[in-house]
Amino acid sequence: MPEPVTSVTFPPAFLWGAATSAYQIEGAVREDGRTPSIWDTFSHTPGRTAGGETGDVAVDHYHRFREDVALMAELGLTAYRFSVSWSRVQPTGRGPAVQRGLDFYRRLVDELLAHGIRPALTLYHWDLPQELEDAGGWPQRDTALRFAEYARLVGEALGDRVEQWITLNEPWCSAFLGYGSGVHAPGRTDPAAALRAAHHLNLAHGLAASALRSVMPARNEVAVSLNSSVVRPFSQDPDDLAAARRIDDLANGIFHGPMLHGAYPASLLQATASITDWSYVLDGDTRAINAPLDALGLNYYTPALVSAASGEVKGPRADGHGTSEHSPWPGADDVLFHQTPGERTEMGWTIDPTGLYDLLVRYTREAPGLPLYVTENGAAYDDKPDPDGRVHDPERIAYLHGHLAAVRRAITEGADVRGYYLWSLMDNFEWSYGYGKRFGAVYVDYATLERTPKSSARWYGEVARTGVLPAVDSAA
Repeated sequence: MPEPVTSVTFPPAFLWGAATSAYQIEGAVREDGRTPSIWDTFSHTPGRTAGGETGDVAVDHYHRFREDVALMAELGLTAYRFSVSWSRVQPTGRGPAVQRGLDFYRRLVDELLAHGIRPALTLYHWDLPQELEDAGGWPQRDTALRFAEYARLVGEALGDRVEQWITLNEPWCSAFLGYGSGVHAPGRTDPAAALRAAHHLNLAHGLAASALRSVMPARNEVAVSLNSSVVRPFSQDPDDLAAARRIDDLANGIFHGPMLHGAYPASLLQATASITDWSYVLDGDTRAINAPLDALGLNYYTPALVSAASGEVKGPRADGHGTSEHSPWPGADDVLFHQTPGERTEMGWTIDPTGLYDLLVRYTREAPGLPLYVTENGAAYDDKPDPDGRVHDPERIAYLHGHLAAVRRAITEGADVRGYYLWSLMDNFEWSYGYGKRFGAVYVDYATLERTPKSSARWYGEVARTGVLPAVDSAA
């Protein structure tokens, strides 16, 4: 897909944001009543994260949020997507809210609004209270009911000031990396449990959407952020096409089927029948999951390339989702993942903006009339300060330019894309990779926690201030 040879302009109301998540940046894990989440437990379990690193301190955003908001304003951002720590607000996952926990988010929201930055609040970015996991976690229906109660508490506290709400971030990761391959918290490896978790995450979304609407002004948007995969067949051979369809069902249809269309794909149910009978899908569940959405968030990093395997696939897969002997793809053990060609980021992910374009066009068709946001997109590079303390990252600028050009192309072809959230605002705890992968537009010295905007932050800020994507020859 060619990039623009001349400057292109985005719509005037387009939101220019950056995104983070609570466990990755906040720290202060034992302050003001917060109790452990599954990520506290997982990161403190030997062998689970690189170097045994944890989010105990992270980048100390809990104490430095005013500095961070001022930096966002300096860069010219108009929106900021953050997540709420469930166990900071409701330590056991049940009962009344802890006001000290809510007060942190009240202060954060007030600071954002004072700087003219629109808050976008994500209720769940993978940090389930440990007590709920001890009671069975997402494979248990009760967790979805508890989530709806939590959503109501946060909606009551912040619904008067936050207009953009996201129920779940990447439920695929929560279900299949957390309960299937075990590379994410809570680290379980049970394919049937992963499928149950996916359903109860869907149900949690639907119940939470209804709960939020019952306590918030009608002007507020309720959305969900899906890491929908762009799944491409290795060839047009019928077996490869069938393999791509199975992965597409597990990556995409399992969520957008009930959320957007009110039903799970029949092909998904058939392909997983040997693992589960889906009897936990009760009457009324898909209707609840199909609660109306005001917008859809899409997270994109790299496409997937798959084929049928000649025999059962053993051991780790080249699917970009960490290393495990256990698959995050239930019922697809005979599907082979291939490394896609092209330049790669530090995560080993191929840089391919055409995938983002394809994703936006697909969901314009899947849900006509539904506004879209790119709620995550970004790249990890081995960023280092130069002798003068500056951090120059031309690779990230080129990455952003290519993907923003893809967004602009989708808009010109009819996609109603209303905003873009760079992942991430700043370097942070990158889950099982610890602090070894830097996605931030702002460099963080983990010894001092000093923040230094990289050249990409300045470049992105200029695009945000002007709404103009410069010509390709001026991107770096």
